[in-house]
Amino acid sequence: MKLGVAAGATAATIVGASVPITGMLEGYPVLTGQAMRYALGAAVLLLVARRLPMPSWRDVPPLLGVVITGMLGFNAVLIAAQQYAEPGFVAAVMGGAPIALALLSRQRTASAVVGAVVVAAGIVLLSGGGSWHGPGLVLALVTMAGEVCFTLFAVGVVRRLGVLGVATWTCILATVIGAVLGTFVGGWQMPNARQGFSLALLAVVVTALAFGLWYFAVNRLGSDRAGVLIGLMPVSGLATSVLLGAQELSLVSVAGVTTVALGCVIGLRRGTHDAEGAHHTHDAGRVPPKSTIANGSDTPAKVIAP
Repeated sequence: MKLGVAAGATAATIVGASVPITGMLEGYPVLTGQAMRYALGAAVLLLVARRLPMPSWRDVPPLLGVVITGMLGFNAVLIAAQQYAEPGFVAAVMGGAPIALALLSRQRTASAVVGAVVVAAGIVLLSGGGSWHGPGLVLALVTMAGEVCFTLFAVGVVRRLGVLGVATWTCILATVIGAVLGTFVGGWQMPNARQGFSLALLAVVVTALAFGLWYFAVNRLGSDRAGVLIGLMPVSGLATSVLLGAQELSLVSVAGVTTVALGCVIGLRRGTHDAEGAHHTHDAGRVPPKSTIANGSDTPAKVIAP
């Protein structure tokens, strides 16, 4: 469990701290930019994986679900949402993602649900709320749904393809879909040095590393308990902003960080079923560490080499 918590916390911290890097791409074509990012991320993951399990036909829908809702769609809707709502409002609405993950778990525990609610309250404190107009609320809710789908769609397929398999195939699919759609919407543009640096950093650290760590955490902890770690994203973003001098540390921010930390402690507590080794085995992607499923598949899988 400790390894899963460490992986999930690291992934959330990386994503939260990457916000200033993402800001370097302002004005750059969204879809083709993502296509380039995910192409480089897939290349890095292929080098690490070396042997990649081939997905079956039943794996294709959830993989596409991750790509369309949790990757390409999420980033596009997030940008649109911030045009009709303040960033703080969007962040506050996205704070509902841990609660949704906890409630949608088939074998949810009371500690995970309570922890998720506390984490959400901490995120609201950190974000400071904000206002919206027009479709701002709807877009913020869709953004939150994309955050939830990024985890939920991957739960079953991670058991079959493994962590690296899911991370790599989603990046490959996102590259193809983003490139095709981006050709007609937004077009292609040669990135300058600043944009190229941002794309490379997002691909290697946020995509290849953080994606793998996050799915490892979901595989070990389950979607409900891993979900509370989403609260560390705004905490990491706050820390980065303070270190860069872009934001001052206030008492409200400290209260928000403390609340998120408390929620994580509550949500990650072991339940009675965990002590018996039966929690989340079929629900949220947690499998015994020595199981063949944890290594990629429950049956001998066809593999391809990069």
